[in-house]
Amino acid sequence: MANYFDGNKAAWEEAFEHRHPNWGDENYVQLKNERLPFFNPDVRKILLDTDFTGKCVAQFCCNNGRELLSLMQLGAENGVGFDIAENIIAQAIETAKKADIKNCKFESCNILDISSSYYNSFDFVIFTIGAITWFEDLSELFDVVGKCLKPNGRLLLNDFHPLMNMLPLPGEDCFDGDKLNKLTYSYFRKEPWIENNGMGYMSKEYNSKTFTSYSHTMADIINSLSENRMKTIHLNENDYDIGLTEVYNGKGFPLSFTLIAEKS
Repeated sequence: MANYFDGNKAAWEEAFEHRHPNWGDENYVQLKNERLPFFNPDVRKILLDTDFTGKCVAQFCCNNGRELLSLMQLGAENGVGFDIAENIIAQAIETAKKADIKNCKFESCNILDISSSYYNSFDFVIFTIGAITWFEDLSELFDVVGKCLKPNGRLLLNDFHPLMNMLPLPGEDCFDGDKLNKLTYSYFRKEPWIENNGMGYMSKEYNSKTFTSYSHTMADIINSLSENRMKTIHLNENDYDIGLTEVYNGKGFPLSFTLIAEKS
């Protein structure tokens, strides 16, 4: 397969060009007026229970930076956000300026190519929903995370549960609203997911450049962390969705999870 990172970069930047009117433009208003906006209650509790005083924090695959900028409210000394899409990073930089957050910067790059100048730099790294799906090899990804964390630094991962990859979503041909207990796809799927209809939460549907993403099992996630000297110290599974669809909420499926790992 051709370099899927280059293809995804082009697809994300195109999606931002097709974004809904004013998408993300007013994030600075919430950052100025709300406490920890853009985090769900469970993640908010974890963050509030963590002492960020004097800490260096980062978000990998930060999108338009709204979550990292929210986190900066908790007293971190500085923050860095990384994302592959240059125009989305440009919005993050503009949002930081409008919110008057001066100790947080943003860089556009492939996460796997983060400069070695950031190695052993961060006390806390976060990934939020839909981030790790853009990497075929999680061991390569978490190798970079491990290199960037300081000793005893922590990774927070909040994402949809791997079981959700088995469930058809509304709008897919195989979705049946009367049979919400139907599992359609293999949990162990290895072939990539290919999409050419835009990025729904950001843009209207259109004939887009190709998005290529990958499924990962819970074992893939935890084992890849272990391979890179990160010990899982917290794992919580929830029966509610955090960004894909609410139709399965409360139906007995694990739909999202929060994981914390510590670098040994």
